Amino acid sequence: MLKKSILLTMTVIFIVAIVSTLSSIYTLYSKKEITFDPKLKEISGIEFDKRNRLWAINDGGDEPKLYRLNKDGSIAQEILVSNAKNIDWEDMTQNKFGHFFLGDFGNNKNDRRWLTIYKIENPIDIKTDSTEAEIIKFTYPEMDGSPIKPSNRNFDLEAFVALGRHLYLFTKNRTEPFDGITNLYKVGDHAANFKAQLIGSFKTCTTMEKLCWITSAALSPDRKKLVLLDSTSIWLFENFEDDQFFSGDVSKIDLGIITQKEAITFYDDNTIVFTDEEFKGIGGNAYFIKLDTAKKVIVKRANPILK
Repeated sequence: MLKKSILLTMTVIFIVAIVSTLSSIYTLYSKKEITFDPKLKEISGIEFDKRNRLWAINDGGDEPKLYRLNKDGSIAQEILVSNAKNIDWEDMTQNKFGHFFLGDFGNNKNDRRWLTIYKIENPIDIKTDSTEAEIIKFTYPEMDGSPIKPSNRNFDLEAFVALGRHLYLFTKNRTEPFDGITNLYKVGDHAANFKAQLIGSFKTCTTMEKLCWITSAALSPDRKKLVLLDSTSIWLFENFEDDQFFSGDVSKIDLGIITQKEAITFYDDNTIVFTDEEFKGIGGNAYFIKLDTAKKVIVKRANPILK
């Protein structure tokens, strides 16, 4: 009798696990709209230009290029940034004028003291297959040349946005032990050498670092919503004051199964687009989410109602 009970319990657990896995797969793949050209197997940043055309960049190791994509994910155009290097391109963003910013600031080992952002003209104004960039350099004041303690390894970077005359950087936490905190820094948006200014921090989770790493960021066109991306979720920030993004309401959108999600942007104020990298036949797609119909879990209210 005991053996039958144990067998029944294990069967139920197995069925629940299968159902949960299938549900997670559906949660992600029901949002799939585009499968990318195999040349773009490590997309790390995406943006829509002012004509609503999708552009992408690859992670480090590729040429310093932007790729404009057709609606089916094939490559329509390539633009070389002639005075750039792709050491570790990790995200792309744009300002209200449509200038694109390319973040060469991946810092896995926390040993790159000076990092680079390339600013290029609005892609709709580029008439050839190459362009030159304005070069922005920055460093973290906390990196003074002395060894970085494992508990302070929070200088990797894969996410940024543009607001006003500044760029806002969200760190990818590599602390040991992992504390789940992404730090928010800001620098200017023009050619110069900057010391990044720390202006805030936000804790994602501490369960597993690879599930909580912030890998991309985006601001809505009306600049009223910020999203941060990790492997399982989108973090949505609303009703914040000025550039204090963490001061408002925070909610979380579950993305289903774990894939290497690396890039996010807004198509319009209500539509989010994110991508994942292809790995063993899984991923390599773009997914679309409508905020007004997405299931959101409230994490924090800026002004909770007092009872």
